[in-house]
Amino acid sequence: MTMNAAEARALGKQASLEQKLFDQPTTQSKSHQTVKKYLWVFSIVSALISPLMVLLFVLTDANPLATLLPLFHIYILIPSLDLLLGEDPFNPSEEDLDAMEKDPFYRRLLHASVPAYYASFICCIWFVGVNQLPLWSLVALAWGFGSMHGIVLTIGHELGHKTNKTDRVLAQIVNGMIGYGHFCIEHNRGHHVSVSTPEDPASARMGESLYAFARRELPGTFVRGWQHEIQRLKRKNIPVWSPHNEILQSYALTLALVAVIIALFGWKMVPFLAAHHFVGWFTLTQANYIEHYGLKRGKRSNGKYAPVEPRHSWNTNHIVSNLLLFQLQRHSDHHANPLRPYQILRNYDDLPRLPSGYPGCFALALVPPLWFRVMDPKVLNWAGGDLEKANVAPHARDGLYRKYGITKQPLSAAA
Repeated sequence: MTMNAAEARALGKQASLEQKLFDQPTTQSKSHQTVKKYLWVFSIVSALISPLMVLLFVLTDANPLATLLPLFHIYILIPSLDLLLGEDPFNPSEEDLDAMEKDPFYRRLLHASVPAYYASFICCIWFVGVNQLPLWSLVALAWGFGSMHGIVLTIGHELGHKTNKTDRVLAQIVNGMIGYGHFCIEHNRGHHVSVSTPEDPASARMGESLYAFARRELPGTFVRGWQHEIQRLKRKNIPVWSPHNEILQSYALTLALVAVIIALFGWKMVPFLAAHHFVGWFTLTQANYIEHYGLKRGKRSNGKYAPVEPRHSWNTNHIVSNLLLFQLQRHSDHHANPLRPYQILRNYDDLPRLPSGYPGCFALALVPPLWFRVMDPKVLNWAGGDLEKANVAPHARDGLYRKYGITKQPLSAAA
């Protein structure tokens, strides 16, 4: 379970890359840092929605409208709080970075989120299993809790970037909750290497809708994850179908959970679990879609892509959703320095910016015309008006050139 040399090189290649192209933003005061430290507890607040929904259901005499609470939380409450409370652009001061990185509070909170979200999942499953609910309510629960439990992949993402065995085992455990055991392997060895290139199935292209991206990203990342795990095992002369396969380890946990749920509540749970897990996967797809939409790394004279820079990821400092997602939204610094822990990820003054935190952007991306209207001009501005410098979907290329009145260059000119 420890990180091998190849993976360490892939993850650490950019770890020492300090971007001098950007001005340093204002640093936090000591009091600001102290307050924000304990605000991080908000990162597990979504795990409380399950018992709160059950309580609301009981207090309203089993009114199924209570089952809309998870959707309200993700798609209305969090975006509204982001809008109301705004952004936190501040960084820890240089002298506090080392202390914050070593402070066990942040790691313990990350660890505590694993059983917290498992408890949320168990509560959700119990509620569905013991109640007779209308179909629309079951759909709302699968969508709402699937979206919320998709957040566990954020936890798995943070844990999976660590180099110690405990954190990486916890990453497998948390990913196994929604059946996405290939995530960490694919993300670390695949996405971080080819991010913001046309070859990356987890980097969205300008003019590509969320739904078209999902058709490419979901199977593409699954295949790439398995390819990397097969290569890892072959280097060690270990059979692919063995207990040493880290993807199979996580899938085994998923199957065990499903078996227990069926044994307790019957086969009627299978459609709900399938919908719930798929929505969880789609939530990660939504995150991947907005994180690098249209951004492309240029190529060097030798034909290889330039190193990843903060400008190759969309960034946002919205305080509420950043607390909820362990600061995943400071995605620019994360990709430039993938081993940097969530609490000290930095903001830069000159970065491509999303119009909202992730939940708000998720809602926007569900309506492609609105997403294109907001984001395509941002991509074009990022590219300096040159669409050849953007990661453009081939099927949308001609239409985008006509839309923005740009003289089209041959595809061979793309960098």
